[in-house]
Amino acid sequence: MNTDILISNITNPTLLFFLLGVIAAIVKSDLEIPSGSVKFISLYLLFSIGFKGGQELAHSGLTKEVFITLLLALCLAALVPLYSFFILKQRLNVYDAGAVAAAYGSVSAVTFVAASAFLEAEQIHYGGHMVAAMALMEAPAIIIGVMMIRKFDIQQTERQRLRYIVHDALTNGSVLMIMGSLIIGIVADTKQAEGIKPFTSDIFKGFLAVFLLEMGMVAAKRFKAFRSYGWFVTLFGILLPPLNGTLTVFITSFFEMETGNRFLLAILAASASYIAVPAAMRLAAPKADPGLYIPMALGVTFPFNITIGIPLYWWLITQF
Repeated sequence: MNTDILISNITNPTLLFFLLGVIAAIVKSDLEIPSGSVKFISLYLLFSIGFKGGQELAHSGLTKEVFITLLLALCLAALVPLYSFFILKQRLNVYDAGAVAAAYGSVSAVTFVAASAFLEAEQIHYGGHMVAAMALMEAPAIIIGVMMIRKFDIQQTERQRLRYIVHDALTNGSVLMIMGSLIIGIVADTKQAEGIKPFTSDIFKGFLAVFLLEMGMVAAKRFKAFRSYGWFVTLFGILLPPLNGTLTVFITSFFEMETGNRFLLAILAASASYIAVPAAMRLAAPKADPGLYIPMALGVTFPFNITIGIPLYWWLITQF
């Protein structure tokens, strides 16, 4: 692996703010970002990447590569939670296995944003349709996870909620914001869109740094409670991302795709959701322990991906 890329990623200011958040939690500092501000920043990040992606998609149109990318994204969103569930079911109950599988089949928008920032720093182009790919991967993974819970659980009460689960997955705030922003970006007039460019682009990395500071504090706090589950789930959270990322790199090598798009698809396959899935699982699988699947995604997989995963998947892309 190129050590320059690894060092560049580790010394990225946004990542350093994440580490600062981890340190703040470990030393029990009173550093705190108001919850209202955190919610605003998270919505801003989704709005920004959705709108910019829509603008780029409007310029590129529906090409063969766009179609293939979106199809691969949907297939990965269904495949990853499927085999994840059967691995997890060996050591976890059906509810927890289904919830964790859904989280790992779904995606992390913040990881995607960090990967996008990496590509921009390296001056590598990627298509706006990758935002659409990210949005499309949320709901299928949740639905597959719920279906696995229902298939292996005989309680009738769990069989009556599929309509509500699909609705909740599609109307979840994060999914709705990014999809809505994507559509607005597609239909918006290009000249008019230039008027909000300072808001959608210029301040983006600053907001991302503050958000990752908060994520660092949350990840460190939740990881402590998560340790009681033992080494199996920790190893799963560390080993599954590179497995999914490598699998995606291998699959995309058979198609004519830009390197930036291949990289982002690998990142999406390797990431895990800690926003959309927990919201959906409160309704779909109330017996699943959020003290397991949220820290796995946020406290284990997220730090792995933004420190080691991003340079690892990029190195793999350059080799294959």
